[in-house]
Amino acid sequence: MKLVQWITSSLRLKLLSMFIILSSVPLIVVGLISYHKSYTVVSDHNKAATQLAADQLARNIDIMFEDTERLLELGKNPQVLQYLYSQSESYAEAKAILQTYNLYRETYKYDKVLNISFVNFYGKGLSERKGVFKLERNPLRNPYFQYLVQYPNAILRIPHAAPYAEQNQLDGFVYPKQNALSIMTTVKERITQEVIGFIVIDMNDSFIDDFLTTTKIKDSGFFYINDQYGQTLFQPPTEQASPAVIEQLNALSSHAQQDSLNPTTGAKPQFVVYSTSKQTGWRIVGAAPFQEILAEANSIRQLIIISVLLSAFFAISLYFFLNNRLIFPIQILMNKMRKAASGYLEAKVSPAGSDEIADLGQSFNTMLEQIKALMEQNIKENEQVKIAELRTLQAQINPHFLYNTLESIIWMAEADKKESVIKLVQALSKFFRLSLNNGFDWVTIQTELEHARNYLVIQQMRYHDILAYEIKVDPELQHYPILKMTLQPLIENAIYHGIKNKRGQGHILIQACADETSIVLTVQDNGIGMSEEQLDQLREALEQSSDFHSPPKQEQEGGFGLMNVHHRIRLYFGPSYGVEMESTYMEGSTFKIRIPKSKEARH
Repeated sequence: MKLVQWITSSLRLKLLSMFIILSSVPLIVVGLISYHKSYTVVSDHNKAATQLAADQLARNIDIMFEDTERLLELGKNPQVLQYLYSQSESYAEAKAILQTYNLYRETYKYDKVLNISFVNFYGKGLSERKGVFKLERNPLRNPYFQYLVQYPNAILRIPHAAPYAEQNQLDGFVYPKQNALSIMTTVKERITQEVIGFIVIDMNDSFIDDFLTTTKIKDSGFFYINDQYGQTLFQPPTEQASPAVIEQLNALSSHAQQDSLNPTTGAKPQFVVYSTSKQTGWRIVGAAPFQEILAEANSIRQLIIISVLLSAFFAISLYFFLNNRLIFPIQILMNKMRKAASGYLEAKVSPAGSDEIADLGQSFNTMLEQIKALMEQNIKENEQVKIAELRTLQAQINPHFLYNTLESIIWMAEADKKESVIKLVQALSKFFRLSLNNGFDWVTIQTELEHARNYLVIQQMRYHDILAYEIKVDPELQHYPILKMTLQPLIENAIYHGIKNKRGQGHILIQACADETSIVLTVQDNGIGMSEEQLDQLREALEQSSDFHSPPKQEQEGGFGLMNVHHRIRLYFGPSYGVEMESTYMEGSTFKIRIPKSKEARH
């Protein structure tokens, strides 16, 4: 009992116990190496045997074609050339040619040759089976004959299998439709080498079918033959050689080197070996279920598995015992840490015991409490800093505007312009009342437009000969909240930096538009505008002023200026909002204020 307590009280002793358990790993490694060695030996043996059978069939096919292609020399026979070149029906020449056929057969013992035929461009032909004949269709409609006309030196070796059946039936030419192979080439005039006809030799392919039927790989493996285009030419009559299985094997063997596995989902892994006929380019593919190929290795594998399982049984028992004492508490602590990393600071652990993991859990809980306290303190400090900065920005109203307005009132009073004085004083009173807004930072767009209108009335009375204005804002947008003192600085900037510096009548247009997420207020003037260089400098100054910790320091002549407005909006809404500007020199400027489209004011 004391020994157990001593081990469970230290994480290092627990890890030591796990290392002792892992001492069984070498036994597993030895078992895996032994199985891999047996796997390699058995696989190589079966591959060699199967490869030998595939190579033998490929050689047999090559030998058969090599021997049979000696009959193509008949195309050089003068009697054959005369027969194909002549348009008359010369049965004596045909009989002589057929006797030549028999001479070749007796000399070279062509047991597998079924038929030898000649045909010219006009459909006139001579066949062992049919004798003299006339094709009903133009021979050049046959795609093989068309190919030979283009390539007169080529020799075609054609199987009469499914992929070629349709082409074989189109030409009207007479040769076997199944259990046959054909060799085709051109017959050329001796001197000019002009193509005057074609020679076709049909051979019996039963030896291929016999090989595929009788030759097996293990219990259920089989051989089949593809052409160079991947089409299946010959396959044995067995359920294992179904079209679906062959299609899967073709997808694998098309890029295999010698042998490989077919791990297709839903199908058994296959062992594949192939050989290629040099004469035809056909691929002889041997395939068998991989489980059958490695049947000899299964007994070795079972013995290894039993040995490893017995050796690992004790280690697994100890693992489940130590899992509750070591691994499970660490997993709980890890999950709590992940929740804390995602922002959930209530993810505390309930440590049990007195070892290092319990101490780590206590430290983790203490850390969470300290993080929560620091975050709350930081939020309060940031709110106080933010409020202080906004108050400072709002307090930066340029006194020159008030002085100039009062001087205008005095001048109008001395000129006995009573109505103008009353109108100007009323506008100034409303302007400052809306500026104060009882200490609140938020007003509606309607109130902000009224504040801007009062400011424009004051400035219009001061510059009545150079200033006109127009406000076009949809009433539906006027009920949305906005930071106060947002439009007036842009209007003041348009007057002092745009309209005053250009001769002629000045005009200011205030508009608003909205999309699903934002409201954009626009102040447009026809003042002097800015050059590209000046516009870039002003944009750079605005970006620098949007830094939360670096409020704008440059004092603007017009109110607290564009930079203060941009900085205030960024403080509340983030970098996606603020002041945007466009300007063309001697044409005017457009300033846009982008704010969120929200019914609720932010505090």
